[in-house]
Amino acid sequence: MSNGIKYLLGAIVGGALVFMYPMLQNDGGGQQAVVKTAEISYPRVPDSDYKLPSFSSRDGFVPVVGRHGMVSARESIATEIGADILRKGGNAIDAAAAVGFAMAVTYPQAGNIGGGGFMVVHLAKENKDIAIDYREMSAGAARHDLYVEDGKVNQTLAKYSRKSSGVPGTVAGLALAVQKYGTMSLADVIAPAYKLAHEGFPVYTQLEVSLARSKERLGADPAASKVFYKADGSNYRTGEILKQEDLAVSLKAIMDEGTSAFYTGSIAEKIAADMAANDGIITMEDMAAYKVYEREPVRGTYKGYDIVTMPPPSSGGVHMIEMMNMLENDDLKAKGHNSAAVLHLYIEAMRQAYADRSLYAGDPAFFDIPVAALIDKKYAAEMRARIPMDRARDSSEVAPTKDLPYESPQTTHYSVMDSEGNAVSNTYTLNFGFGNGIMATGTGILLNNELDDFDALPYEPDENGNISGKANAQEPHKRPRSSMTPTIVLKDGVPFLITGSPGGGTIINTVFQTVMNVLEFDMNVAAASSKARINHQWMPDMTTIESGVSQDTLDILKAMGHKFNAGERTLGSTNSIIYEDGYYYGAADPRSMDALTIGIN
Repeated sequence: MSNGIKYLLGAIVGGALVFMYPMLQNDGGGQQAVVKTAEISYPRVPDSDYKLPSFSSRDGFVPVVGRHGMVSARESIATEIGADILRKGGNAIDAAAAVGFAMAVTYPQAGNIGGGGFMVVHLAKENKDIAIDYREMSAGAARHDLYVEDGKVNQTLAKYSRKSSGVPGTVAGLALAVQKYGTMSLADVIAPAYKLAHEGFPVYTQLEVSLARSKERLGADPAASKVFYKADGSNYRTGEILKQEDLAVSLKAIMDEGTSAFYTGSIAEKIAADMAANDGIITMEDMAAYKVYEREPVRGTYKGYDIVTMPPPSSGGVHMIEMMNMLENDDLKAKGHNSAAVLHLYIEAMRQAYADRSLYAGDPAFFDIPVAALIDKKYAAEMRARIPMDRARDSSEVAPTKDLPYESPQTTHYSVMDSEGNAVSNTYTLNFGFGNGIMATGTGILLNNELDDFDALPYEPDENGNISGKANAQEPHKRPRSSMTPTIVLKDGVPFLITGSPGGGTIINTVFQTVMNVLEFDMNVAAASSKARINHQWMPDMTTIESGVSQDTLDILKAMGHKFNAGERTLGSTNSIIYEDGYYYGAADPRSMDALTIGIN
């Protein structure tokens, strides 16, 4: 193996760290393992104030523990890069941006600079919370029937063509976060990602599998095929080095020129030229028109905790708080975690929240969303009063509108907290795994297919004559509805829980259950991340239940009239941190093969 950095990869299993990440350096006399140590000095805690870490392991799940910060992300190389930023004195925002740029290289399934997302930030010194909206935006030529042919949606256009791509927001979002709230330069936080793209990194098992499974789609695009498969067409195997030279050039341009390189400079020119040559609709004018927004987070309370999460155009925060409000006055703990009574209440709360979501979720610049009403506790009490405890409701009893569009689960989330108490919860995506499978020629950048998240037939009645309306209809320079739910829970004004998940339309319910596991059932973060989950999205009227729920419970739910499929799939993949009594406790979801949590000590 050549000189330089080499990676030993690992994972979180059951929430426990089973991974060593030394740097192997060639000093001319063979390979030596050099264990990385902190590059900044942390003050020793006085003996009078010192406490041992404390968490319950009664369920057999053990979190990673840190004393001076933590990073938890879906891909291990990027996690180590974020941890290294913290070790060098960067804050949580610097580390979060570095993770985001790195995952564009090492986790191309969802990590990106060609997509978009949402970030929730807590600034400790200012005691301030910020929501950064860098969701993709439709082009100026977009219209509500863009994918409709002969009255039907052309799924190829909607999902796998350049017409499915929105103007990317990731570069603008991560740059704003660093430049306004970080301590390092944009170039410094991009530098590790550039090095990975330029010098390459060893393919890990999940990436090998993902590339092999996506070969038909990625292999059909010349630019993507050239990057992700060998010259003879064969697949990369685990341990082999993957280089991305065009992406390295794009990252270097952003390092040297800032966001202008992406939105008005050489990268924008290449994206616009690629679109023009291949029947796409994004122009230079669209790229230049992109704006990242700082929004006021949507806020709720639950039994003394403050919930800080993402507002529209994400629907996640609003409807998670709606569900928590509905159940706040129930003694769920007494009923038992994942008991039939609790799961019944969860399903019915999900049913109501997703019905509301179908009517009201969209871009607030285009549609007046009644956020205050949806998160009002009086409204929640009214909705809770409608839930019968002895039977399942039919979804038609809740709201008679159309099924929601499918949202891909191929998103990714990461959580970061530093020694000063700053925290970041960030979720971003290309929509489908590898987006639409198209790489903009000469850029190394995979294009998103995020515009598929719009309602393609918003004004057409369904078989019952119901019309979903214009809240999520595609219009020029509009942002599609999202389920992403990056969340920070505060305890006495201090970050207590930082969490979020991928999972498309299931995200809201995954984050909801993770938060409830901690706040209501007193689980440590590893247990909260590992317990079986359920998902109901109002329509179709079916509950997905992971393995791990007892057969007796399933029998009771079935007798109540619930329709479900059990054990057929997993739901979500959280990356979470709890901060308590001076310690950071973290867990990467065991549902993910190459996820990692690192505590700074």
